[in-house]
Amino acid sequence: MSNLVDYKVQEGIGIIELNDPPANTYTYEMMSELDEAILKARFDEKVHVIVIRGAGEKFFCAGADINMLRQADPYFKYYFCLHANETLNRLEQTPKLVIAALNGHTVGGGLEIALAADMRLAKKGGGKIGLPEVSLGVLPGTGGTQRLGRVLGKSKAIELMATGQTFDFEVGEQLGLVNHILEADTFWNDVLEYAGQFVPPNKASKAVGRIKRAVCSGVEVPFGEGLAMEREMQQQLFESADAREGLAAYLEKRKPEFTGS
Repeated sequence: MSNLVDYKVQEGIGIIELNDPPANTYTYEMMSELDEAILKARFDEKVHVIVIRGAGEKFFCAGADINMLRQADPYFKYYFCLHANETLNRLEQTPKLVIAALNGHTVGGGLEIALAADMRLAKKGGGKIGLPEVSLGVLPGTGGTQRLGRVLGKSKAIELMATGQTFDFEVGEQLGLVNHILEADTFWNDVLEYAGQFVPPNKASKAVGRIKRAVCSGVEVPFGEGLAMEREMQQQLFESADAREGLAAYLEKRKPEFTGS
C-alpha cells in the first residue's frame, strides 16, 4: 500500500490512518486504499478491534477533495460516491468493533467516515464536527444523510445538514455524535487503552462482534426478523470456545481468559 492510507497491527488492534495531512481529504485513490485496509483488518485473525484516525494534529478528515470533484465529469462523481458508499458499508458491516479516533476537525465526508464506525472518541478542544455540504450546493453523499438520521433522529439530522452547522466536539458529545471526549495530551494513548478493553483476554471479541452485527443489521429489518438474527448469532456464540470459558469462569468464580475464538 502507498502512504495515502497506513495500516498496522498493535496488540490486537488494527490501526488505519488516513495519511494526507494537513486535511486528509480523500480521493478515489485514498478511498481504494482505505477499502483495502478494511479488508486486511477484517480477515486478520490477530485483529480484534479496528481504530481509524487521521495523520497529523489538525484534521481527522475534511472530506472529499474538492478540486477532484470540481474537475471531474458527472459520471465519475456518481461512480466515486458509489465506490465510497461501498467502502464505508464494508467498514460498518465488518464483524469487528470499529472506533473512530477524532484527533482533529471532522467535517463533511470526514464525519461520514466516522459515522460508519461504531464509536467515536474525540480529542478535547480538538476541532469542529459537522456536515456542511449544503454550502457547496450538494448533500452529504457518502451515507451521511442516512447514518446521521439514524444516530440523531430525523428532525435534528435534517436541521444540522440543512443549516450546514459545524460545532465543537463537546457539543457533538451532547448531541450523541461523540461517545467520549478524551484529554488532548494523552489522547492517542487513551484511545488505545479504550480499544484494548475489547481485545482478548479482556473481552470475548467474537461476542462483541456479534453484538455489533445484531444491532447494525437488526435495526434495518422488522423486529421479528431482528430477534431471529439475534438467536442465530447467540447459537454461534454458544458453540465458541470463549462462551465455554466465560460460563466455566462464572461457575468457578474466577476471571475469564478469552482468546477470541
